[in-house]
Amino acid sequence: MESNRALGSIEACVFDAYGTLFDVASAAARCRDDLHGKADALADIWRNKQLQYTWLRSLMGHYVDFTQVTGDALDYALSALKVDDPPLRDRLMALYMELDAYPEVPAVLGRLQGAGLKTAVLTNGSPLMIDAAVASAGIGDLLDAVLTVDSLGIYKPDPSVYQLALERFALPAERIAFMSSNAWDAAGAAAFGMTVVWVNRFGQPPERLPGTPTAELTSLEGLPGLLGIE
Repeated sequence: MESNRALGSIEACVFDAYGTLFDVASAAARCRDDLHGKADALADIWRNKQLQYTWLRSLMGHYVDFTQVTGDALDYALSALKVDDPPLRDRLMALYMELDAYPEVPAVLGRLQGAGLKTAVLTNGSPLMIDAAVASAGIGDLLDAVLTVDSLGIYKPDPSVYQLALERFALPAERIAFMSSNAWDAAGAAAFGMTVVWVNRFGQPPERLPGTPTAELTSLEGLPGLLGIE
């Protein structure tokens, strides 16, 4: 995987939301005192189960929106850690609607728009969840589109999800740069044919899956340079 060559002929930059633009651990982190040493474990179990449920529901043909998936995953995590606190559960769900954006996100989106590139989010998140997160982060004016799986009733990495971006911008897959911190999502978009930048925030090894990202970064801060934006 090449990590330092410029990407050419890109007209639109499309971003995964959770883990890429927004810190999925920030909800549990804000409840650290109430979780009594279990915040990090809760964040890990919650996220892992959330992703598992999207894949399993897609395979089973039993779609529910990401709000319910997130709540079901939280209930599993709380049960696994033997935390029985309904008000805390409600607070965690509310905080997930207002996840912290990673610090470089607004400036990077602004530079991309300033260079004339289209920007969008392509997410598993339900419209309710992603609209709340975008509004809380104050980045709505920096996005040309917010695309969700809700109209399809299936989750990433189903190819029909990535097709949404092509249809929205009327561009071929290779003219769209797709950014995700989730290695499986990066692989899915690459297998679909997009130009993919894996934002490997946590130093993970590559997945053994079809689809190889074109480039790898440790944060979004290096994206404008990769795209040849001064």
